[in-house]
Amino acid sequence: MSVYYEAPPVDDRAIWDLWLSIHYFPAATAVQEAGIFEALEDGPLSLDALSEKLSLNPKALGVVMSLVSALGLVTRRDGEWRLTPHSRTYLLGDAAYSWSPLFDVYKNSSPLHGELLSLLKTGETPRPDKPSDGWEAGKVPPDAARSIAKFMHSHSLPAAVAAARSGVFAGVKKFLDVGGGSGVFAIAAAQRNPDLKATIMDLDTMCDAAQELFIANSGVKDRVDTMAVDMFREDWPTGYDALFFSNIFHDWDEEINARLSKKAFDVLPTGGRIFLHEILMNDNEDGPLTPASFSVLMLRGTKGKQYTLRELTRFLEGAGFRNVSVVQTSPYYSVVSAEKP
Repeated sequence: MSVYYEAPPVDDRAIWDLWLSIHYFPAATAVQEAGIFEALEDGPLSLDALSEKLSLNPKALGVVMSLVSALGLVTRRDGEWRLTPHSRTYLLGDAAYSWSPLFDVYKNSSPLHGELLSLLKTGETPRPDKPSDGWEAGKVPPDAARSIAKFMHSHSLPAAVAAARSGVFAGVKKFLDVGGGSGVFAIAAAQRNPDLKATIMDLDTMCDAAQELFIANSGVKDRVDTMAVDMFREDWPTGYDALFFSNIFHDWDEEINARLSKKAFDVLPTGGRIFLHEILMNDNEDGPLTPASFSVLMLRGTKGKQYTLRELTRFLEGAGFRNVSVVQTSPYYSVVSAEKP
């Protein structure tokens, strides 16, 4: 029996907020132990100055500071970080109302405290592997591929339905879902647009998982197929008028994202479009809260982070794309699109 992807009766914002609350307290305790609150006691500092003063990793520091800012513990103005009244009152070790003794008791009960502290100090996580390691190596074992497909599908289905119903894919006939995982976005787009044909491009085991678990009973298996391609080592197919990337750019650093943008530009025809489906940070990089926590998750498990619209625009325009636009499609996700002139 075919499974048609319907919109859920309520949006999933509360579930995202619940999931990503896991980083709130560990981020605050890691920042406290790293000496960041005390370093800002005498006045504001830029990210580079704060990183140099405390010998901290700049990228990790920026990601974690975005979260503690969204939590109301620091603020960023004119490019400089500064304490808020709450952190000055309650989180400095010698403050009259300091909660530092309580933080000291509870911080080590969370393994995330140590992981975030390690990232701040070295830029490296003590975890034995990262989810992005297999993607970068071009090898994901079959069992892991099935697990990844189920995991990604579970938190992507509402967003996929919302993107498909948003109208952003109007006029698209052949749709290449790069790193498409479970195929949820390609399936949702094909179900919503009867003239659309979609291909999920991913590693071979991910393609197998998508076919078995989701495409087979989607009702659109005649218009949704897979293509096993290592996007870092093999040529990308041509003949598509749109390339779609969901939660791909947030896995990688700026250098790799520039390369992905250029590869997309090169295989698209004139007038072809690129779509980036991402949860965006605001331009000041100090929130919103759940996107900032999602960025910490990316810091822990990938080479990337959540990007701002300005940063994604830079990748796309640097590759040659023009007419960048953005549409918010669900409570947290947006689709950033651009055209090849």
